[in-house]
Amino acid sequence: MTRLKLALLMLVALTASTALWHRYKPLPAGLNVQGETHAVHGLKLLVDDTWESGEGESSKRLSRQHIFDEFFRLIGQAEKLIVVDMFLFNDFQGTANESDRALSSELTDALLARRASHPTMPIVVITDPINTLYGGFHSKHLTRLKKANITVVTTPLPALRDSNPSWSGLWRVCCQWLGNNPDKGWLPNPMGPGQVSLRSYLTLLNFKANHRKTLVVDEGEHWTGLVTSANAHDGSSAHSNIGLRFQGNAVKDLLASELAVAELTATRLPTLPTLPTQPTDPAADARLQLLTEGAIRDALLATLNHSQTGDQVDVSVFYLSHRPLMEALLAAQQRGVQLRVLLDPNKDAFGREKNGIPNRQVGSELHNAGIPVRWCNTQGEQCHTKMLLRRSANSAELILGSANYTRRNLDNLNLESSVRLIAAPDHAIMQQASDTFERRWENRYDEKHSTDYAVYADDSVWKYWLYRGMEFTGWSSF
Repeated sequence: MTRLKLALLMLVALTASTALWHRYKPLPAGLNVQGETHAVHGLKLLVDDTWESGEGESSKRLSRQHIFDEFFRLIGQAEKLIVVDMFLFNDFQGTANESDRALSSELTDALLARRASHPTMPIVVITDPINTLYGGFHSKHLTRLKKANITVVTTPLPALRDSNPSWSGLWRVCCQWLGNNPDKGWLPNPMGPGQVSLRSYLTLLNFKANHRKTLVVDEGEHWTGLVTSANAHDGSSAHSNIGLRFQGNAVKDLLASELAVAELTATRLPTLPTLPTQPTDPAADARLQLLTEGAIRDALLATLNHSQTGDQVDVSVFYLSHRPLMEALLAAQQRGVQLRVLLDPNKDAFGREKNGIPNRQVGSELHNAGIPVRWCNTQGEQCHTKMLLRRSANSAELILGSANYTRRNLDNLNLESSVRLIAAPDHAIMQQASDTFERRWENRYDEKHSTDYAVYADDSVWKYWLYRGMEFTGWSSF
């Protein structure tokens, strides 16, 4: 019995020490990037909207999409290089809708068409292992790309810090070494058709991801980058999203950040062209900074903490739960900053109904503090934008990209990519970002994008503390 107790004690100690190490271990090189602030040109704000038109039985769900149209255009004209990083790249769906696009097939076809016309051009696709259910499912899209000699990099998530250490410590000791087998599935696929193994479920509980959505290509004499909140995922194709296309030296930073992820694996990359450094344009009317992982959090907090009385700060985000960010919002409101927060009601998830956590609890906290809150009027889709816009009399800042405002997305746990654009408040992009928020907030042009706070108000105390516990422990999908 003494030996058994000693063995159990050693197992507990091993599990606990493993959990602690992988929660706080050093990040791999090239992550948590706060890039230089570069002069930027070739800017285009890309917005996807879905809204309700009409009332009652005559109401219709309508959409307007620009992000992937530009994504595919850029791929279709590339001559020297294509690098894609895409979190969700699959056709898994819950309840399908006739307005959904087959984005995963469209992206696959666009890449294969460019490979056919440019057999030697380097094409690299970086993605998350969720698209194969962590090795438990064959991805037809990734298989087609590999057969066409397109380099596919599946991000090795164990190299990242653990967001759910109370499970991941045990998983690393007991299960990580088991691997997976896509031909041995016997449990239902939690994301779509087919079957997966128990090992897929055990890996899923780590709740971590390469959550980036980016593109780098050559475009004529320039190099172009695109950072967005949108996924090439059929079930996400009706979501409201936002993205930014840009040119200049910030594209070099974006490419370097993606190569840092690719180099975490043993995948052999093709020889890539070197992006030249462009001379700084002193007349540039906008500047842009790449942000990844925890640097996104730092930029959001800095923007809020430096906002002053009379500034307008508009936030539109799918998930908001990060406590330091919440405290910064509340403090800004007390300083006289004019705040508005547009939130997804967290009720829809690919045909499944959610319970409103965490946004309804956070919305209650903001509303009770006097901050105006509205809900996206979702009808099965999600309000998937991640955007903060600050405007003062003389300056404006826009932060957008892949990162939700949660501990998992902002505290160096997931891989994330966002950008921070700085320009005058009357700059065309800032005006368009402002118009986008106003259209959704005020339901302009007879488009019902949002609804009153009272519609999804939830002051439940136990749900509030449930959200706080889920955020703190990592036992959550947000």
